[in-house]
Formats: sequence, C-alpha cells, structure tokens
Amino acid sequence: MQSRLPEPSADERAHSDRLLSQLREQMAAQGPMPFAQYMERCLYTPGLGYYSAGTTKFGEAGDFVTAPELGELFARCVVNAVQPVLAMLGGAADFLELGGGSGVFAEAALRAMAAAQTLPRRYLILEPSADLRERQREHLAAALPAELYARVQWLDRPPEEDWRGVLFANEVIDALPTTRFTLRDGEVYEEYVALDGEGRLMRVDRPADALVAGAVRHVERDLGRDFADGYRSEILPQLPYWIQAVAGSLSAGLMLFVDYGYVRREFYLPDRRDGTLMAHYRHRAHSDPLYLPGLNDLTASVDFTALAEAGNSGGFGVLAYLPQAQFLIAADLQRAFEQAYEQAPDELSRYRLAQQVKRLTLPDQMGERFQAMLFARGLDAVPLAAELLAADQGGRL
Repeated sequence: MQSRLPEPSADERAHSDRLLSQLREQMAAQGPMPFAQYMERCLYTPGLGYYSAGTTKFGEAGDFVTAPELGELFARCVVNAVQPVLAMLGGAADFLELGGGSGVFAEAALRAMAAAQTLPRRYLILEPSADLRERQREHLAAALPAELYARVQWLDRPPEEDWRGVLFANEVIDALPTTRFTLRDGEVYEEYVALDGEGRLMRVDRPADALVAGAVRHVERDLGRDFADGYRSEILPQLPYWIQAVAGSLSAGLMLFVDYGYVRREFYLPDRRDGTLMAHYRHRAHSDPLYLPGLNDLTASVDFTALAEAGNSGGFGVLAYLPQAQFLIAADLQRAFEQAYEQAPDELSRYRLAQQVKRLTLPDQMGERFQAMLFARGLDAVPLAAELLAADQGGRL
C-alpha cells in the first residue's frame, strides 16, 4: 500500500517523526491510547497535527477537494436554501460556519447573501486551527469588499450567548475523532493504539467502557441484530454532546450538515466488516491510519441516523435528509449554473462550470456519496423551498 503513495519529502518525514515522538512519549508514560485520542492528536496537535500545520490541505495542491473548492455553485445553492430563514429572522440573524476550510465558501456565500439582500449581522467562522484561521483571513481580506469582510468574525469556541440564524458544516463530522470498536465472544471491545517491542505503532483491542459499549448496544437494538464476532467499525458516542456544545446556544434557526455517509442500516452492513475509516494523502486514499501520522487526513463516514438522533436530543427537529445532488437541485442549482454561465468570461470558464456540476451531482462523484441534513429549532414556521421539503428522504433514517 505505502509503495503506491507519493514519497514524502525529508521535511515532511521529519514533521511526522516529531509528532510520532510525542505519541511514543505519551504511550510510554500512560499506556495505549484510544483510537479516537490518537486520531485527535494526528489531526489537531498544535503545530504538528494535520489541520494545525502549515501545508496546503484543500484543492488540487492538497490532499482532497471539497465541494466549495470546486467553485461558487455549491455555496450559492446553500445560500439559496437558507436565505428565506435569514430573511425571516432579519437583521439579528448570524451565519456560523464550522471549519472554514480555505475561506472560499465564506467568500462565495457572502457574495450570494449580498446579492439576495439577506446579509447576516455577522458571518462567524468557528475554526480551531490557528494556521487555517490565518489563511482564511488572508484570503477573505484580499477577496472581499471591505463592507463584506467587516461582517466576518473568527471564534475559538462556540457562541456562549443565545443567537439566531444558520449553522453550516461541510465535511466536519467525518473529521471528528471516531471510536473504533469490535466484538469478541459477544462482548464489545474498543480499539487502541499502542507500541510494539520496537517502538512502532500498532493497534490493539481492550474491553470497552460503559459509554462505548452502551452506544454499540443501542445501534444493535436499533438494527434489530447483533454484530458478529470480529466485526469492526466506527461509532461517535460523543456526538450528542458535540451537537450540544456547538449548537446549544442556537435559540432559533437552522442547522445544515453536508458530509459523506449513510443511514445506519447501510453504514453497518454485515459485509462492511472493517468500517469506513480512511486516510487521505495527496489525493490518494488508503487504509493505514498509522502511516506517517500528521501528514494524512483521517476520516470516517457519517452515520446520519446517529446525527438525526443527536440533533433530536439537542432539541432540534429534522426538516430534510437527502443526497447532495437532490439537495443542490432543490436549492436551484439550475438557476445558479445559468447565471454563472452567462457571466463566464470565456469558453474555458464555461467548461469548468459544467465539470463542476458533474462533480457535485453525478452518483459516482459527490452526488450520491454526500448527504445533506437540515435541522430547525425555535421557528414558528420554516420557509424552506417546497422542492427541498418534497425531496426529503427522512423515512430512510
């Protein structure tokens, strides 16, 4: 597997070795660490974690391409979907983006909101990575008119005071540190990362604690079947607490999550015996999360049934659940494309727009792999487009 991946530079390997040294020190002092903790360290260790270090993450020069990086159509459709609620809430509405990526979504969204005359009071970006936050600032300061840039604020933690508006997260939940579990003789075990006799990383299983075991048993009850011995997958027992942490102060408004994943019965298919965990390195996906820690993006698909449960437990109701292609079409992708096509300066730009639509909507691209889920709380009425509500597939959850 590793021979098929690009060779890291000497600097990249030294960077990974520094993080590996820290991981070894912690394991030598405290013993094996739960996989979720290992993943958190690999992604978010200050200065060394994947999202906390100074390499390009997004776009063709990085390790993966997200929907906003393809162009403005995705952001325009998101704004089309939520702008009726922003308009209803009026001048007190805020828009909160979880994880701002490179800043291109915020740029396109603010321009679309301005065009629709539904600018929020504040465009908030909750970004835990100091490196990414600085990149976002540089991009938006250069790309936006001063009056739009003035609305942007960065947060280190979720709002503590009650607020009204829209919370948006694209490809965020897949990067939450996930718990890995397996079954042995009918008992639940949790996957840990440990050191072998030569100081190399290895994965081991330990009896799960009550929180993890209880979460796995809940899934079994919901599926109506027990997991077979040896079955291994992922679960997010902390998801209800995370929703409460990031959205507990949203008193009235919408949450919109877009990510890749499945409903529960598809997530935990009996044949999917090693879960959905993947590592991404320079546009190549592989299955070894212990390879070059700090240089790989580690992700797991989203159990959207679990997300719906977590939202419900936080006092939100699910408004709609649907594949990304259906969401974008219901959010007037056709009009967004036609407007952009008319404004395109040349044939190459028009070709790229057509390719963008294909990437966003085709089943073998992002169209079916990615799903959208809308929640609401504290609204007397939800003025969503009828097309969005009609395309709801919430019955599959």
